Amino acid sequence: MKKLYIFLIALFFVSMINLNTVKAESAPPPKVSADGAVLMDATTGEILYEKNIDKPYPPASTTKIMTALLTLEKCKLDEVVTVGKKPPLADGSKIYIYEGEKLKVKDLLYALLLSSANDCAEALAEHISGSTKDFAKLMNERAQELGCKNTNFVNPNGLYDDKHRTTARDLALIMRELVKHPEYTEIAKTLSYKIAPTNKSKLERPLWNGNKLIQKASMYYYANCEGGKTGYTTQSDHSYVASSIKNGQRLIVALIHDKKKTFFPDSINLFNYGYNNFELVKMYSKGDIVSNYHQNNLNINLLAANDFYYVKDKNDTSKATINLENKDLTSMSFKKADAVLDASITLKDKSIGKLQLLSGSDHVTSSINYKLFSNNMSRVLTTVISITLSTIVIVFVIIRKKKVRANN
Repeated sequence: MKKLYIFLIALFFVSMINLNTVKAESAPPPKVSADGAVLMDATTGEILYEKNIDKPYPPASTTKIMTALLTLEKCKLDEVVTVGKKPPLADGSKIYIYEGEKLKVKDLLYALLLSSANDCAEALAEHISGSTKDFAKLMNERAQELGCKNTNFVNPNGLYDDKHRTTARDLALIMRELVKHPEYTEIAKTLSYKIAPTNKSKLERPLWNGNKLIQKASMYYYANCEGGKTGYTTQSDHSYVASSIKNGQRLIVALIHDKKKTFFPDSINLFNYGYNNFELVKMYSKGDIVSNYHQNNLNINLLAANDFYYVKDKNDTSKATINLENKDLTSMSFKKADAVLDASITLKDKSIGKLQLLSGSDHVTSSINYKLFSNNMSRVLTTVISITLSTIVIVFVIIRKKKVRANN
């Protein structure tokens, strides 16, 4: 009986050890109903969760985050847009603008992001590019610049088209850029807005934000959410893209082709999964001393050219390491703050990025000194010779003139 008690006590302690071990591991990621999904760290671009992230789907009105990005990049908020003939004829959700109506870019952006107005998307597109077709070209060019590899836009609003496609990863990349604009977050977090009467409308147009993550009265309210955009058509199903920031760490969720319409709770679960299990580490700030280069008579500090961040599992005690490029600087000449070396950063034998290093001081090689000395001496000799020849010529002319006078 005594042996049985000892065995049970030992079993209890072993189970407690195992329980603690389980707690130390990262929690499994949540399940989401969307066919394409991604959780991205916005600072580094690191993917923390993925599901079919590069498979193209029709994005519906989440398309409008690209329209908003281009508008903020190309226009001023107080610019006046004169509505053309086609935008009032747009299908789907709209605020019913009129041909010839004059509206500020700011008002059209509010309608675009809060009410998902297709007519306002077309009005902005025509204002920027002259036509929705040319604006679609601009959308695709910007998408490629942002690293989107599986995106093809054919309109500014997301109305269904067989050729209009993007992916969860690409949506996250676009949102990653858009959220850098404070004007976007101000608009996207606004619960309601009124467009003042215009030359064509005597009444105010009230707008309401359909993003439940920023509505305090909603069961899906998420205090850290910076804004987001929903999308839906019968052919495209539901989609959603949003950003959130907590303790300086910004995360982006993109969900696309969701048949069950669970994108709000799924986004919250993904955000929480990210914050609970991963942390953003600032390894270097711009100007920090990263290393010291000491070879022969050369001894200089190497400085970080920019901030360097990486994301790590909260339960992982591993630290990132830095490896300097093998390069001889002794034969080079450079000034303070010139880029001289690259460093590769690794975490658990995995490359997590590169950091450019700047020189902390000037350095001029002896060969360069000799060359500079030779060049300077050449300039001096040339100048002396020129002055001497000029003097001789002048003296010769003076003597000649005196002889001519004497003869006369």
